[in-house]
Amino acid sequence: MMGGEIVKKQKIHEKTSGRHYSAVVLLVAFCVLSALVFVGAWQARLELPPYVGKKLTRSETDEVIARNSPLASYVHLSPNADFPRKSEIKKITIHHMGANLTLERLGESFAKKDRKASSNYGIDINGKVAIYVEEENRSWASSNAENDDMAVTIEVANETIGGDWRVSDEAYETLIELCTDICWRNGIEELVYTGDTNGNLTIHNMFREDTECPGYYLESRMADIAEKVNKNLNSS
Repeated sequence: MMGGEIVKKQKIHEKTSGRHYSAVVLLVAFCVLSALVFVGAWQARLELPPYVGKKLTRSETDEVIARNSPLASYVHLSPNADFPRKSEIKKITIHHMGANLTLERLGESFAKKDRKASSNYGIDINGKVAIYVEEENRSWASSNAENDDMAVTIEVANETIGGDWRVSDEAYETLIELCTDICWRNGIEELVYTGDTNGNLTIHNMFREDTECPGYYLESRMADIAEKVNKNLNSS
């Protein structure tokens, strides 16, 4: 009898062990599958659009310009962005470079991943326009993700460094043209500057207290920019 009970207990133990082993195998398989799905999703998130971070051909440059503002003549797409933006475009946010950089030099700066900064557009002292982040994507510009998700951001070169941080007349006129074009293509019927974040024309220092950006010269002309852009929109 004792021998039979021992055999019976061994069989029960073997059956229980088998079930336990199967459960462990299933759990391991589930964990491996979950890890693969997570890694795949993470890699997809890290994957950059095809034209980002590379030198473009003329036809590729024309492709990018066709999807964005026709005022642009130079493209250097930065990896420092979210692809795509999470919100539809409702705002414009204006910045200054804090320097008199060429479009190429600013593009090189935004191309550095450790800089962790970018803008959708840049305007040089001669009024030329560059694209650094396509409008469908969110630039890292305003120290505020919510604003940048809704805004097209523009960096403007300075004619004077320090003081009132003046920009050239050519850059200023192009800024108004570019803002008009952005509004027109994105269905923004009116550009409103309220002096705070409630308007759809905003500036960098509304979101970060320790910056002068966009400088006194541009900040003092925000209402004028909105007025001229709206006049252009109404006339067109």
